[in-house]
Amino acid sequence: MGIKKIIIASLFFIFSIGSKAQILTDSTIKEVINTDTILRIKNINPYFTLHVDSTLIYDFEINKEDPSKYYWYLKNSPVGVKINRETGILTFKAEKSFFLSGKLKYDYEYKVKIGIQNLDNPLDHIDTSFILLFFNTEIIPSVIKPTVTNVIYADEGDTINFRLQCDDGSFPIDEITYFSNYPAKSLTSVSKCNDEYTWFIPFDFIKDNEKDKLKMLELYFVGITKFNIRDTTTIKIYVKDNINYPQRVIEYDELRKQVENYIVQLKSSFKLTDEKIKKTKKNRTAFDLGSAATGLGGTVFSSLPNTDQKTVGKILPSLGVALVPVKEATSPNVTSDQNTALLIRNSIKRLEYLLKDNPLIGDRDPEILQKEKKIKDEIKQMQIQLIDIPFSDEKLNSKQLDAYFNNPKVNKKYRVKKK
Repeated sequence: MGIKKIIIASLFFIFSIGSKAQILTDSTIKEVINTDTILRIKNINPYFTLHVDSTLIYDFEINKEDPSKYYWYLKNSPVGVKINRETGILTFKAEKSFFLSGKLKYDYEYKVKIGIQNLDNPLDHIDTSFILLFFNTEIIPSVIKPTVTNVIYADEGDTINFRLQCDDGSFPIDEITYFSNYPAKSLTSVSKCNDEYTWFIPFDFIKDNEKDKLKMLELYFVGITKFNIRDTTTIKIYVKDNINYPQRVIEYDELRKQVENYIVQLKSSFKLTDEKIKKTKKNRTAFDLGSAATGLGGTVFSSLPNTDQKTVGKILPSLGVALVPVKEATSPNVTSDQNTALLIRNSIKRLEYLLKDNPLIGDRDPEILQKEKKIKDEIKQMQIQLIDIPFSDEKLNSKQLDAYFNNPKVNKKYRVKKK
């Protein structure tokens, strides 16, 4: 009431100061007070909430008697929202296809700018806005979709790598966790959509004491929304037993060096045994020649006319007979040395052939395990068989021992003779 009195007083003063005073009636005063000159929307709604598959029809009104002089327009409006340029009627049908195709989103506030322009007066216009939000009572679940199939076959030593994509429904997945029936920690972080799971399959994933050479790893990926709605995806990885080639090649090379060193030791033992046989043979030959010489000398002296010479001729054969037990005592004919030398020589030949017959074919020889096992079994059996052989203290390199072992005279001695 105070404002109204002030306005009435002001109007009375304005009209009374003129040259000719005018009397204001109550109707004239009301008309002046109620005059609305600034353009505005009388029924603006700042917030619209629509359900999916519903239709919006809203008639905007302005404070002007002739709305046909004004032009309506929208800015930054979502797909499907329309307004009649002449009447200001806003229409929209929230079709589900808009949301399934991703053109519109649920629970997202769209700020729509609306404007009115006087076609005759460019200064007579207004711009405002309202909020448009869509909701859906039907909850569409969000789903985790890995970039691989649910079943994967791999070998030990392979790397498993795939991305965890998400199909967002009504509420997107905020967090992803995973667990498995065997320890299989990812090398990269897995906590949200589009993260990559990376796992290197160790070579000892399948243990040696396990009968089955195929083991299944189950991975469970659980996606959680802000409303604690969960989606679980399972991936089964069948892991097959495989050879750790880099490690096996190192083990094979080490085994080969051990065998080669053992061959050098055997050649040294062969040289020692063969030289012992040579020395014994020379001593026995000397005794045999001495015994034969005394026997022959006795025969010669017995045929001489001198009595003393005949006596010597009778003694010399006895001396030759006495040399025989001396020979056997000092240089016995030990056949075991010959057998030992022959056994050592055959073992060396056998090991050299074994190494030549079981070489590696490249860095990924599929028969590396069988070849390695064959060499191990053979050398173990040979070491047991030759456990009592003598070893020489003489330091000779492999070239010197090879020269002695491959000497034509030595080869001739141990060559198998034809009958």
